[in-house]
Amino acid sequence: MTTGPGGGPGGPAAAEPVCPRHPDRVAYVRCQRCERPVCPQCQRPAAVGVQCVDCVRAQAKGQRTARTAFGGRVTDTRPVVTIGIIGLCVLAFLAQRAVPDFTDRFDFYPPEALAEPYRFLTSAFLHSPSFLLHIVFNMYALWIVGPQLEYLFGRVRFAALYLAAAVGGSVGYLVLVPASAAADSAWVNGAVGASGAIFGLFGAFFVVTRRLGRDSTGILGVIVINGALGFIPGLNIAWQAHLGGLLTGAAVAAVLVLTPKERRAVLQPAGLVAVVVLLAVLVAVKVAVVPGYLFA
Repeated sequence: MTTGPGGGPGGPAAAEPVCPRHPDRVAYVRCQRCERPVCPQCQRPAAVGVQCVDCVRAQAKGQRTARTAFGGRVTDTRPVVTIGIIGLCVLAFLAQRAVPDFTDRFDFYPPEALAEPYRFLTSAFLHSPSFLLHIVFNMYALWIVGPQLEYLFGRVRFAALYLAAAVGGSVGYLVLVPASAAADSAWVNGAVGASGAIFGLFGAFFVVTRRLGRDSTGILGVIVINGALGFIPGLNIAWQAHLGGLLTGAAVAAVLVLTPKERRAVLQPAGLVAVVVLLAVLVAVKVAVVPGYLFA
């Protein structure tokens, strides 16, 4: 028998195990998954023993994300989109108070709707600069229903729902308001407010409760009561926008909740495009029957 220079029988002593991610660190603990040495910094608790960082990441990529019945990520509990919309409305309100012509440039003004189509959307982020309760009531209503729908649908779908309902509210106003050049006509007076989009959320909430088999009496009462306010003289509430937003929101929600789970990736975008196309058709029909001189 001979003794090698390292002191072990037959050859050099076995090298001490080191962490693959930190070669300067000796690691006698091994990952339960890949069995590589893992230093304390790279150890992650596992059901039995520990795993290395690389194995934990590999497992996370292979796991399916838990989702709600309508596709929302179960982990996305913070209503980021709802908070963002409220923040944009508040910033727009401050701009309306600070910049004299800000409201006139971005409200929904039917005569300029074709030349400046962005008004179909921007008007939903504006409110009456002289009536503080206008924005307060709308943001309160948004905060009540927004987070629930955002959780159920997910952030992207909820954002699409809100924006489509906002545009639908403007389309409802354009289509249902009689075209007239008279000074007291709603046609030549700009409309602002998020209520069309919020009515769209009401409509979506009604569709969701019906789909889930829950009692929809409460949301139906909210829709009826708030809808009736639009017909009270002197309040200057655009019931046309409320109706347009309500129907658009209900239509978008129907697309989101009725689409089979395995075909969502194809049918949901197609359904949303179909709703937008229908809104465009309604605008085209209105334009066709209104004299050209009533548009800018």
